[in-house]
Amino acid sequence: MSVAFRRESDEEHREPRFELPLPSGPNLVTERGLALIEERIAALTEEQSGADEMRATEIARELRYWNTRRVTAVLAPRPPEDEVAFGSRVRFTLNGKEQEIVIVGDDEADPAAGKVAFSAPLARALIGGAADEVVAFNGREDAITILDVRPD
Repeated sequence: MSVAFRRESDEEHREPRFELPLPSGPNLVTERGLALIEERIAALTEEQSGADEMRATEIARELRYWNTRRVTAVLAPRPPEDEVAFGSRVRFTLNGKEQEIVIVGDDEADPAAGKVAFSAPLARALIGGAADEVVAFNGREDAITILDVRPD
């Protein structure tokens, strides 16, 4: 029989599924971020029990990611009252528009909800600043004016 007509399984024709990429650097988390990781693991574990084989394989892949994130999580200390740091809520002006963000870990980040990862350029520009300070961002020395800083 010709090899062209031999088909062992559908698996050999599927695209390979690589592991989910882990963000580089330390896995800093807030208490809320650690709780979200635990919740995600619990939800995936529950879903896996009733899933078909294909979905169960996808869930196992996601669980490897989240279990790695749980094991490598480093609970960040409470931020100082007067300096922008991981876990700070910061109110500032950028391009004349007032904004407020919380600086969080990579997995907790949700820019639409005002949660920005500590590794994001905006957060890196703000970290170390204090209220009433002007900081550089995006090539401008006076791009951001920090209005208020407090722990979240």
